[in-house]
Amino acid sequence: MGHNDPPGIIAPHIPADIWNRAQATGQPVVIVAAATTHNAITVRRLLVPFAIAGAAVLGGWGLVTALAFLLDVAAHTATVIAGAAGPIGVGGITLKLARNRA
Repeated sequence: MGHNDPPGIIAPHIPADIWNRAQATGQPVVIVAAATTHNAITVRRLLVPFAIAGAAVLGGWGLVTALAFLLDVAAHTATVIAGAAGPIGVGGITLKLARNRA
């Protein structure tokens, strides 16, 4: 960085001839910066939490649906096995697991 270059990144947008003239004459350089008081809520700031919550809800419903399906399949399987097996006896006690369709 040369002797007459603007310092650091304070004002890289000042043209070199204006900066050099201000340095030579001792004039102050006025820098106008736009105020950044942007406090608006952005779409991304709202979308990310809702997307995460939606994914969690859909995942929960998916688990509930899968559990209900598996329980339904298990109940049907037990019914088919009980119907095919006939009466089961242990120690003189006989249990009939399913009724015959007459």
